[in-house]
Amino acid sequence: MNISNGQLWKYSSFIENKNYSFNKEEILNYITIEQIDEAYSTISKWESYEATPLLLLNKLSKELNLNQIYYKDESKRFDLKSFKALGGAYAVEKVTKGNKEITVSTATAGNHGRSVAWGAKRLGLKCKIFISEFVSEARGKAMQLLGADVIRVKGNYENSLIECIKQSTENDWQIVQDVAWKDYMLVPTLTMAGYSVMMKEIVDQIKNESITHIFLQAGVGGMAGAMVAGVARYLKNIPKIIVIEPDSAACVMKSIESGKIEKVQIVRESLMGGMSCGEPSLVPWKILKKSVNNCISLPDDDIGKAMKLFANASFGDDKIIAGENAAPGVISLIACCNDEKIKNLIKLNSTSNVLLIGCEGDTDQEMYQKLLKD
Repeated sequence: MNISNGQLWKYSSFIENKNYSFNKEEILNYITIEQIDEAYSTISKWESYEATPLLLLNKLSKELNLNQIYYKDESKRFDLKSFKALGGAYAVEKVTKGNKEITVSTATAGNHGRSVAWGAKRLGLKCKIFISEFVSEARGKAMQLLGADVIRVKGNYENSLIECIKQSTENDWQIVQDVAWKDYMLVPTLTMAGYSVMMKEIVDQIKNESITHIFLQAGVGGMAGAMVAGVARYLKNIPKIIVIEPDSAACVMKSIESGKIEKVQIVRESLMGGMSCGEPSLVPWKILKKSVNNCISLPDDDIGKAMKLFANASFGDDKIIAGENAAPGVISLIACCNDEKIKNLIKLNSTSNVLLIGCEGDTDQEMYQKLLKD
């Protein structure tokens, strides 16, 4: 079966990081070994905890002539079907320190809010969640079912965050946000420490194989930064790190090109909603600016098709439920392999072991079904 050929797998732009220099010690200044280890030690004791599967996309690796393609399947993470379950819920536990009087709040496009709501429910806390008018009914409902008050705000994600900060300041609620700003660094750092649990699991799962390439989705950069910190903490070798973004919101790419944080005006919302962010977050940016080898941006064109191929077990032996934010990794990998110049530049060949992050399942079931149909 030939899934990788033809003009089907598009990328919009691809850049090399001129400031690349991977420095483990420097990275582990921003998220410390203690923070990473404590997150794993805490989360792995949670009642429903188990490591999510690391699947082999063996059909695709054969076709692309790569050694292995690993897919970390976060659709199986707790009942929340997303890696975000590791971050928000962990940050809630750390900042409230068992104080039942605290009300936690956050702004979200969906999965982070669910994690915060779930974390609050676990600990019996009140929870206020701010969402923009573009967040689907289904996502809002999922957070209400976890006991959160969901407040809809006119405008985009940015507007919901501004409103969250305003009301939280007035009411003395504890903001648990996955985005950092000037005097708000600890909670996003704890959230990222939670995400780094994925890397610990992956290292345990691959046994003695080494990972040569990692494709990492970025919105504000939280997951990508956390995984890079995980690489610095757990891996002996340093793989090539490629960051993926929607072409309508390639803020990390733009920032890496200029060497400083850049803001992108989002003119149209991408299907990759969780990655549709206009500006990198401060903590991840410090980690990503020198440790990323390349950035690639994608149009929305192939998202539905990739999701369908996952669902049909076309990439490997397993049928995989991959949400719209989980599809970009495989699209980028195929697009890179189809472009001889890029393929040679980043040294994708028969000895490569590539890691893709399947960061979510069908967290929005209506959207998932619609994209499979289209």
